[in-house]
Amino acid sequence: MLLIAVVAFIGVVLLLLVVIWSIRRHRDPRLHIECSLPVDELIPTLAGLTLSTAVAGNSVEIFENGAFFDVLLQAIQSAQRTVHFETFLWKEGVLGQRVADALSERARAGKRVRVLLDATGSRKLGKAARRQMKDAGCKLVFFHEKTLRNIGVLNDRNHRKLVVIDGREAFVGGHCIVDSWLGDAQDNEHFADLSLGLRGPIVNSVQSAFSENWVGQTGELLVGDDVFPALEPAGDVLIHAAYVKPEGSAPAVKLLHHTAICVAHKRIWIQNPYFIPEPEAIDAFGDAVSRGVDVRVMMPSTSGSDNPIVQHASHRNFEKLLRCGVRLFEYPHTLLHQKVMTIDGVWSAVGSSNFDDRSFETNDEITLGIRDAATARKLDAVFEKYAPQCREIKLEAWRKRGPWHKLKDNVFYVINELL
Repeated sequence: MLLIAVVAFIGVVLLLLVVIWSIRRHRDPRLHIECSLPVDELIPTLAGLTLSTAVAGNSVEIFENGAFFDVLLQAIQSAQRTVHFETFLWKEGVLGQRVADALSERARAGKRVRVLLDATGSRKLGKAARRQMKDAGCKLVFFHEKTLRNIGVLNDRNHRKLVVIDGREAFVGGHCIVDSWLGDAQDNEHFADLSLGLRGPIVNSVQSAFSENWVGQTGELLVGDDVFPALEPAGDVLIHAAYVKPEGSAPAVKLLHHTAICVAHKRIWIQNPYFIPEPEAIDAFGDAVSRGVDVRVMMPSTSGSDNPIVQHASHRNFEKLLRCGVRLFEYPHTLLHQKVMTIDGVWSAVGSSNFDDRSFETNDEITLGIRDAATARKLDAVFEKYAPQCREIKLEAWRKRGPWHKLKDNVFYVINELL
């Protein structure tokens, strides 16, 4: 009887897991496109496919490495009405204390400070910083905490990194609140990363992304000029934001990246720390190369990555990518954490999204699509800055890597969606 009860219990648990998976899974159609127009003529299409609207009249500034935080903290300290802060990874340390101090000071000054942190990524926030912000009056909320009512969404993480000041200035990118993001990528203890400073009507879209998760976690509706003011043009850059993740449909960030790859005419340059493309993406890269597109991908090597297991999972598809004509570059010195893709020197994607199943299928992410040749040039210059220190992977040499390396690549690839 005991054996029957144990078997029945295991069966019920497995059935529940299958039910939860089937409820939470997204449809995964095989994407295909027939289009000959260049990417800069397809902005309404890219925006429409990702359930957003392209807005003109914006300015964009690029901030690299630890210098970003000087700008960010100054912006927080200048807030007159509201500060909305959302991130995935926050660990106790020097940087965490600086950010907690800035947010706390604004809250004590009577400004509305809302902080949304992923419960898993920010589990090492530290009790002191948590207490400090709450005591100061910050509204501090954790996304998908480990509770019974969240059992169906525990694998869904909030990976966005964004800040909105007074509804008029926004920051979007890859920077995390960890001491490793300070400095200037000078060694393996200091990472490279990139974020954007934004002004103009696109700030309303970034605010909408924050509002989406804030309402979902708290029920508080954000209304009025403090959060959604009428915004005048601040430049001449056209931008659209991809962040929605509809139930039963492919997430916007996946559609955006795939479509852009399929319509590239000249070149696709990618900088991403976790590059594990799905088979259909590899085919799209191969099709691009056959059209004469220069496809290059820069990522950290296992020695530079903060998670070598992920890089080994990435290695599993290197041979197919190389056979397709994709050029692969590994940076050995530290983690390159920027998430950037430029197309044809005129359009760019920048945000929080890694190039893997977890970002494209599961996480909450945000990526900005930017039509502006000057911005694309600056982002390509970042690629070119790190490229001389990279090792370019060559097909014949790669095929000769050892059996132990190959075994790790294939084993870790099996669990790539969980990494």
